[in-house]
Formats: sequence, C-alpha cells, structure tokens
Amino acid sequence: MKTIKQSMAGIVVVAALVGIGGCSGMSTQTRNTAIGAGVGGVAGNVLTGGSTVGTVGGAAVGGLIGNHAK
Repeated sequence: MKTIKQSMAGIVVVAALVGIGGCSGMSTQTRNTAIGAGVGGVAGNVLTGGSTVGTVGGAAVGGLIGNHAK
C-alpha cells in the first residue's frame, strides 16, 4: 500500500510539472483565463456539494473573470 501512495505522489508531481510547463507559451490573458476557469470550477464544485452544473458554471464564470483580469 505504501508503494502505491508513493507512486501516486510521483505521478501527481510529474503531472503538475507538465501542466506548469504547458503554460509557458501562453499569453497573460490566456493564462489568466485558464487559472480563472480552474479556480472557478473548484469553487463551484465546493459551493454546490459536487454538482456538475455548479462545477461547469463556476469554471465558466471564473474563466470569464480571468479573461478580463489585467
């Protein structure tokens, strides 16, 4: 069981690094949109107790706000 947890931790770290590296070529507006959508999706999920509609709605609103942020 300990090996599985270590493997999963390694996979999560690698995925995070790949995700961060993928943002290097983005414009500031595109990066802000992606960050806003991610944060909005998590917030929508938490606030609605895991509702799919809440998650998608939160991501849409967060992406819109992130797109207009300077």
